[in-house]
Amino acid sequence: MYDRALKLIRQYHRLSQAELADKLGLSRSFVSELEKAGGKKPSLDVLERYASFFKIPVSSLLLFAERSSASDLGEKSRIFAADKVLKMLEWLAETSHDDAHAS
Repeated sequence: MYDRALKLIRQYHRLSQAELADKLGLSRSFVSELEKAGGKKPSLDVLERYASFFKIPVSSLLLFAERSSASDLGEKSRIFAADKVLKMLEWLAETSHDDAHAS
């Protein structure tokens, strides 16, 4: 889920991958890999860079960490909630993009 969350944060701030990579001291290809489904997982250092730049707590980004072997109800609930938050944000991004083109 990191891929979706990091992409949405970047898009919300209207930054290209290249612009964000430059501001975070990362390569554009690395940012692209972070945003690609099944791509690279960010290290804590990378999450801290995102958190610092966008002025959000690292814990907010850690919400989107997936655990494939989630067996307890609390962990499954966290993953379910994080996925729903991302779907809502993706929908908002799509509808605001559609509204901008309709004007």
